[in-house]
Amino acid sequence: MKKFFVIIGLFSMSLIFAPKISAQTILNQTYTDGLYEENATGIKTPVPIPSPREADVMWKKKVWREIDFRQKINQGFYYPTVSHQNWRNFITIVIDGMKEGKITAYDIEPTDELLNPISYNQFITKQSDTMYRTFRRPYPPYDEYDTMIISQFDPTQVMRCRIKEEWYFDRQRSQLMVRIIALCPVKMIELESGESVPQPLFWIPYDAAREVFVQAPYYNRSNSAARLNYDEVFIKRLFDSYIYKEENVFDRSIREYAQGVDALLESERIKKSIIDFEQNIWEY
Repeated sequence: MKKFFVIIGLFSMSLIFAPKISAQTILNQTYTDGLYEENATGIKTPVPIPSPREADVMWKKKVWREIDFRQKINQGFYYPTVSHQNWRNFITIVIDGMKEGKITAYDIEPTDELLNPISYNQFITKQSDTMYRTFRRPYPPYDEYDTMIISQFDPTQVMRCRIKEEWYFDRQRSQLMVRIIALCPVKMIELESGESVPQPLFWIPYDAAREVFVQAPYYNRSNSAARLNYDEVFIKRLFDSYIYKEENVFDRSIREYAQGVDALLESERIKKSIIDFEQNIWEY
């Protein structure tokens, strides 16, 4: 009889603990979202960039470009708007780098010379806005009431990126080369009139941000097995952009003296002048 009760007790305990063990086993199971566990990016280091000597630079020109994320070739900078796995868009990578202390941002004022560093908290505080608005109730007695509206930083509004770069001719290598100096995310603000106005956020030095960019995968629309990273995109110049400013005595951008089609033609003229310089060096 005692053995019978012992067997019944063991059987009851197995029924009680079996679902918990099974549920715990199911929760601990993980599955690969694809053919295999992708580790193409791994731990990478930026590709070394040659450092020219001042004596070897016989000509240089500084220009400013703007990348529009709405163009098809540049959509990898804007998407995904919601981060998943290791996929993040450009502004999320930069903001996360600032939060972790890996990227130092500099205020856009008074100039873009990377003089006044700003922290992540300072940036978020500056982008947060609190305003009070008065509304009228739609029912009697139609009295008015005040409402406080708090707006936070919205990464989806960042639709452009400005690039400051220098083109130079290295006579040691007999080659026209380019070096990206700094990057500036640009947020588009929609006014009450419906017009969108660009608002530059901050400048970040490109060389200091390369360690972060090389670890961030960039979508390769041609082959998903051949992963790209943001550093490769900038180094190989796998983006489309237009020049909006060149260094000049007035320190003014193209839009300050040309509008519409004339501004586009001026941008193309500056780009062509850089290419023509290299072509005119050689004698045939």
